[in-house]
This record gives sequence, structure tokens and C-alpha cells, in this order.
Amino acid sequence: MSEKIRFNDTTLRDGALSLWASNLTTEMILPVLERMDRAGYEAIELVGSSFFKKAVRELRDEPWQRIREVAARLEQTPLRMMASRINTFNYDPPSMFRRCLELVKENGIDELRFLDPWNEVAGMRRRVELALECGLRPIMSITFSVSPRHTDEYFAERVRAAAKMPVYRLCLKDPGGLLTPDRMQTLAPIFLENAGGVPAEFHTHCTTGLGPLSALEAIKAGFRSIDTAIPPLADASSNPSIFNIAANARALGFEPLIDEDALRPVSEHFLAIAERHGFTVGAPLHYDQAQFQHQIPGGMISNLKHQLGLVGLEDKLAEALEETARVRAELGYPIMVTPLSQFVGSQAVINVIVGERYREVTDQTIDYALGRYGEEAVREMDADVRDKILDRKRARELIAQEPSDPSLGEMREKFGGPDISDEDLFLRWVTSPEEVDALRNPGSGGTAFSAEQQLLTLIEELAKRSDCNRIWVRKPGLSVRLENRNAAP
Repeated sequence: MSEKIRFNDTTLRDGALSLWASNLTTEMILPVLERMDRAGYEAIELVGSSFFKKAVRELRDEPWQRIREVAARLEQTPLRMMASRINTFNYDPPSMFRRCLELVKENGIDELRFLDPWNEVAGMRRRVELALECGLRPIMSITFSVSPRHTDEYFAERVRAAAKMPVYRLCLKDPGGLLTPDRMQTLAPIFLENAGGVPAEFHTHCTTGLGPLSALEAIKAGFRSIDTAIPPLADASSNPSIFNIAANARALGFEPLIDEDALRPVSEHFLAIAERHGFTVGAPLHYDQAQFQHQIPGGMISNLKHQLGLVGLEDKLAEALEETARVRAELGYPIMVTPLSQFVGSQAVINVIVGERYREVTDQTIDYALGRYGEEAVREMDADVRDKILDRKRARELIAQEPSDPSLGEMREKFGGPDISDEDLFLRWVTSPEEVDALRNPGSGGTAFSAEQQLLTLIEELAKRSDCNRIWVRKPGLSVRLENRNAAP
């Protein structure tokens, strides 16, 4: 009897983040949920920590309503959230982080997948305990990285520590797509052996072109749960395609427990959206050895180009990537995952632009050196670089500003008073009261309509007129022509 392989869907969260900058609206999601629900997934990952800010600020899409509407349409499949932090680059008051987890559970999320950016045991334990207290099934990710520190012994020790906690399952997470088939052959048995029977899943990206092959090696080594996305939101910097992994697993003699026929119309639906909005269509990438030097996640490369372009230094990208590798080594080889990857990349760009290394640093770099993003940073950093970062007036100012831990009541007092709901309190905190008011009152002038919305509104208004029978709208790359054939000549 062939062994069974199960899948978790990442299309709506990681796929959309990696390829469409999270520009996936609720209306785009709802039509395909019933098909995704009956396809046989173990779980569907719906939102991440950055989702709330993106939904309110840019999409004008009510985030709590999205969770409720999606949950209402899924009868068989649990919903997941990926969240290690909420305010990614700032401090999370414990009261707000807890209330966020309580609210997502109340609205329909069942599982919480998270990581500690340093794979620190203490950080893992806090997150597991909090998830359980909020009624969520905790999935602890152990994040893969490449450096002199990240040895077989390192991963064995971190997996053993995580397996001793009351986790629902463990996840070998490879956000940079850095795992190769050869490395999987050595690491996967170590991971599974030290997991001690705790269910394990595998999560990788296709950034180096090796994601699908690494997923197959994971299956051959004993992983029975794989994270995949549905094309066109698979491949490229996203996760492997469900169709590719299922077909190849079957060819290897395994039984993939997924209904691919149910998912093909879902793929067609998202492909139509990509064509309509000009979104990226994920495609397999060629192998990229440079990724192993700088280890910058795919979505960050465009940001580095943009930062350099603002000061007319687009030709310095290669230098910035080389500097990224140096900065990472000096900062103690942090895992290149949010938010640490952004700190490393931004500091590297600043070093290149200024022309003198660490003459200017960001507040986040100072906080990093103070251990506010993981105490392991203090132990592993180059001592001279740390001294240079902290030997400045701004560092002394930040040292004096220890983060406070306001209560939920104090946060309510700050962001709107006793009459607002906890859902709106949370949204006001991660965005602003003004942006939440604009979301709640779209007629107040605060709503920013997209160009597509403006075009549709124009066509609707013209169609109501009785003095014209033809409407023809033209712009570069688009031509729309409507004709009322029932009108009198």
C-alpha cells in the first residue's frame, strides 16, 4: 500500500504575498472557496500579520469580515494564520498580541503557524503557550538558514527543544528557498528523528529554482505534509505548485491526498485575475547560486533597487548585495526572515549610499544591537561593530526608551475610548484612527479608488445616459467598447 501525502494550501497568504504583493481582495477569494474546501487540504493559510495593515490602508477591504466570510464557506478545512509579530518593525504590546489571537480565533481561524526569527527556545515557548491559551493549535516553524552557525547540531538541538513543547506540529520552514536536494537528504532525517514523532510538515520557496526538488526529497525522507500553492500563485518566489508536487509524488509511488480536478478551475480563476489586473504569473526559475551568498528573500530585491534608485545609484545593486553578506556576518548571521532580513538589507544599502560603513544606522539596527529583536543577537554580533552602532547619541536615546507594556484599557484610551469594538481598536493600532474611519465610512472622502474602480464607475454612469448608444473607452493597452443594440438608430 502506497504511503499518503497530504498538503496545506498557501495560495491565499504566502502565494499572494510573494507574487502579488498581497493585492488579493476578498471578492477575488470567495468564488473558489468551496472547490478549495473539498479538494482535501489539511489546512488553508489565509492571513499573515501584515494582512491587516495592507487590507485597511491599501485595499480598503475589511479584514475581520474577510476572515468571517472565508470561515463561513469552509465546512471541512481548518483556517490558518501565520504570525510571529503583528507590528513587524515595532514593538508589540503583549496585551494587543494576545487580543489579536483571541479575535482571529473568534472570527474563524483554527491554527497559528509562527516562528522565532532566531529559533530561540524561549521565544518559541512563549508563542506556543499563548496560542494554546487563545484556543489555537500551535504550529512551530524551525527556520532553515545557511551560515557557519547553522549546522546539523544546531538544527537537531532546536528541533528537540520545540518537540518537547505541546505543539500541534512542527514545520521545517525554508523562506529563502535555500535548501537543495543534497542538503535535504542530510537535514530531513535529522529533523524527523529529533521531532520524536511530532507531526512535521515542509515549507519552501522556489527562489533558487530548487523548491520542487527539495519538496520531493522531503517526501522521500519521510515528510508526509507539504505546503504548496495553486498556479499562477505558485513557483517563482512563491511555494511549489500543488499540481507539480502531486504529480511527481505519484510518480514516486506515493498517494497524494488531493483532488487536482477540483483545483484546476481555481487555477483558471486566479489566472483570469492575473490577466485582468496585470499581476505576475508565477513560473519556474533558473537556478541562482547568488541567492546563497546574500540570502535576501525574493520580495526584498525590488525594495533594494527602489532605495538605490531614489538616490540615483541603481548601478550599485551588485555592491549592495555583496555588502548584505558582510553585514549579515557582522550581525551574527541572523536568519534572513522578516524582520531581520529587512534590517540587514536596509543597513547594507545605507552603507553603500553613505560610503562609510555604519556611519549612519537605522533605529531598528540600534534596537537589534540592544537585543530587542532577540537576545542571541547580542551574543553573536561582532563586538566592534556593536560598539560602533551603540556609540552615538541616538542609541543612548533609544536605550532610555524602554518599551512599555500598556494594558488593553490603556490602549483603548489611546486609540478611541470605550465605545469602539476590540476589532476596531486593533485596526486603529496597526494603522491609524483616520484610516479605519475611512474604511468604515467610505462616503466620507477617505476611500482611495483604484484606476479600475474609476473606469467601472465611468462606464456605469455613461450606460445610464439615454443620449448615447455607444461607449468607447481607449487607453494604452486597453480598449473597451459597449453598444446598446436595442436602441433606436
